[in-house]
Order: sequence, then C-alpha cells, then structure tokens
Amino acid sequence: MRRGEALIEAKGLGVELGGRTVLHDVDFSLAPGEIVTVVGPNGSGKTTFLRALIGAVPPTEGAVRRKPGAVIGYVPQKLAIDRTLPITVARFLGMPRRQPAAAIEAALARAGMAELGGRQLAELSGGQMQRVLFARALLAEPDALVLDEPTQGLDQLGEASFYRLIETVRSDLGCAVLMVGHDLHVVMSAADRVICLNGHICCEGAPLAVSAAPEYRALFGHGTGGALALYRHEHDHSHEHGDGHDHGHDHGHSDAADGPGADANP
Repeated sequence: MRRGEALIEAKGLGVELGGRTVLHDVDFSLAPGEIVTVVGPNGSGKTTFLRALIGAVPPTEGAVRRKPGAVIGYVPQKLAIDRTLPITVARFLGMPRRQPAAAIEAALARAGMAELGGRQLAELSGGQMQRVLFARALLAEPDALVLDEPTQGLDQLGEASFYRLIETVRSDLGCAVLMVGHDLHVVMSAADRVICLNGHICCEGAPLAVSAAPEYRALFGHGTGGALALYRHEHDHSHEHGDGHDHGHDHGHSDAADGPGADANP
C-alpha cells in the first residue's frame, strides 16, 4: 500500500443528531490506496460517520480534515430519484455537468454495467442502480471512494463479485476505498483494514485480528467462520495495520442513527 499524506483524517470526532450522541471520540485516517471496511450493528453510527467525513454532516466536536485538492467520490445507500422520469442511464451520468460519451461508457464498463447506458433508470434493479451510482462516482477519477453499504440488496455471490470489483478499481485507479460493510460473511474479503464501530471505535486492524478481538465478538458473536474462511482463501499474505486494538469499552449503545465510523492506526 502506498504511503503518503492522509486523504481524510478525523480527530476526536463527535456527532450529535436530534440531541442524541451518535459518535464520540473517533480518530480516523485514510491513507492513499488502502481499502478500509467499517462494520457495526444497526444504529452504530456508520452512515453518520461517512457523511461527516465528506462534509455532509457537521461535527459537534473534534475536526475532519480532507487533503487539499483530493477528489472524493461518494456512493450513498440510496438516492431519491423519481423512477417515473424518462431518463436514461447515460443521461443521468451526464448530469449536472455534461460528460463525454466515452467517459460515461468507460465508467459503466469499469462498474460492470457496460450495456446499461441506453436503459431507463426506471427499469433498473436495486443492484443495478447501485452500480450506476458507483460508475457516477468513478467519473470524477477519485482519489478516494466512500461507499455506504454498496452491496445492500445483493446476495452473497453478488457481494463477493462487487468486492472483487472494488479490488480491481483500486488496482487500476490507485484510489483509496472506505466502505460500510453489510454481510459479515464476505465483507472482510477485500479489506486491508477493518474497523468495528459502535458509536466509537471498538477495535480495528487486519481482518483476522479484528475478528478475534473481544469487542468484535461481543457485538457479532462467534458465528463469523464464513468471513474468516473466505478471507483465508483469498488472502495468503499479511496486511499492514495488523493489530486489533483492545479498548475494553462497554458496547451497550442505543444510537438511533446508522452511520460510518472509522479510526486508523497512527
């Protein structure tokens, strides 16, 4: 993994929504070229954290710094679009700023949707729409991709295929990827680093280290053998950030917002 100035960095980040503390004391850093996956139960603050990182949600405490000039592509869980609008995929990707047809075709091909340019948005499945949003993010040639549960609604094979796509994009473009994971049985397969979030950073490190951490097991139990088996099958090398951190925190949170959180090794 390439080293360099952090693309996104948070220090002591806290967020309150509706008078409720959703995130607190979160430190995070995303290095160029790395893939970081955030996992956590529903209501753990995953989406809120991602939105705070890109500047869509203001922090209540702490600070977020983005590298000057860095391009960040964001893919939300859902995008409110009137599906009855007569608009093709290619036209949608060319809004609000016109894009060269060749660039749109290349982005769709990279997202595995080369044949969809002429299709109506209303005809797309949920999974296809997520890939179109992914292609839209790629059009900006981002330094970092921030993806909020990009595989939501896909079956396990579809998820595994998408994570392979993520690795290919990282390899081809050299961009960093920060994503919220959904299915624990496949989420670890592509990550250099996994962050376990429940209002704060419970533990982080290489996938195998995190999966063995007491905090992770307290949240998800011991039934994660599928994730470990897939990870061991696809990765026979060691990753950086290999230490799972043991903070010994209580995890009895009841945060209502679902948002991302992540903390990076200094």
